[in-house]
Amino acid sequence: MTFKQNTKKILNDTIIKDISDAVGSLEYGAVTIKVHDKKITQIEIAKRKRFDDVWKLEEGGGI
Repeated sequence: MTFKQNTKKILNDTIIKDISDAVGSLEYGAVTIKVHDKKITQIEIAKRKRFDDVWKLEEGGGI
C-alpha cells in the first residue's frame, strides 16, 4: 500500500468513526452529511430533547 493509499484509508476510517460517534451520541435528532465534489466535507448534528413523559395531558400536565 502506498503512502497516498494509506493516508486515504486513515482519513476514510476517521470520517466513518466521526459519523458513528455522531449517531451514537443521539437519543433523538439528525446527522447531516454534507458532500462537495464527491467528498464528505462536513457533518452536522442536530440534537432533540423530548418531554413526552413529563407533559402527559391525562395526568394534568401541560402549560
